[in-house]
Amino acid sequence: MSEHSHGGHRHGRDASARQLRLALALTGAFLVVEVIYGFLSGSLALLSDAGHMLTDVAALALSLLALRLGRRPADRRRTFGYRRSEILAAALNAGALFAIGISILVEAYGRLREPVAVQTTPMLVVALLGLIVNLLSARILAGGAEDSLNVRSAYLEVLGDLLGSVAVIIGALVIRLTGLTWVDPVLGAGIGLWVLPRAWSLLRSSVNVLLEGVPEGLDLDALRADLQALPGVQEVHDLHVWSVTSGEHHLTAHLVSAETPADLLPQVHEVAERYGIEHVTVQVEPEGIHAGHTEHLHP
Repeated sequence: MSEHSHGGHRHGRDASARQLRLALALTGAFLVVEVIYGFLSGSLALLSDAGHMLTDVAALALSLLALRLGRRPADRRRTFGYRRSEILAAALNAGALFAIGISILVEAYGRLREPVAVQTTPMLVVALLGLIVNLLSARILAGGAEDSLNVRSAYLEVLGDLLGSVAVIIGALVIRLTGLTWVDPVLGAGIGLWVLPRAWSLLRSSVNVLLEGVPEGLDLDALRADLQALPGVQEVHDLHVWSVTSGEHHLTAHLVSAETPADLLPQVHEVAERYGIEHVTVQVEPEGIHAGHTEHLHP
């Protein structure tokens, strides 16, 4: 059995909070500018980008709130604490992003049928400013996107805006040079089509955690086989693996074995660590008995 410090999780949450605060300050400051000029220019691509920016601000604020809530300690009603609130925030953000993507496609279809005049100068200026803001925000959030679904949801929102800014710049230049106003709704639709599959992927990952599914990328059959292969283990049953939040995986299992718990448990812990599982609870049952001795590997 071994000791494990939660300092790494705490440091990761602190870093995520700093990243989210910086990105929120940048995005919030620019949102007002983009909304005003989006209406002034009449550009759907710019307005769709402003819509994404609005969801970014809400998503970043929600993510920060979830991080703060997740720091609350466990109590009698929440024995795992409140860390799963980060996953709830990621799921809500993904759902909002998916809805925005659908609404952009609907609006783009309407504008293709009835073209709207577009003022390219404010469209181009604001899009260039938006590109700078989105590049900075994406760079800030990139470091935490792999480790946290919460930060990943905010990062995907910002990436969608970054792509939107690029599309708006291209659209403004094309319309300015050719007068083809249909380019604007086509680019807006392109942004929506880029966002939808990524929002769906994030929503699916978040729901998997909320439903206590097997962590993505973990092969449960291989894990079972490795536990079964341990010396003295005859059977593995009631094997459960789930995540409380991003990067925090738990395992419970019953092992039928002739080995004593003191000999077996360190080997179980080694197997679990290979699969990125730090929190392990194992019940060791003597052969022929299905009510055995329970031992816990406390992290």
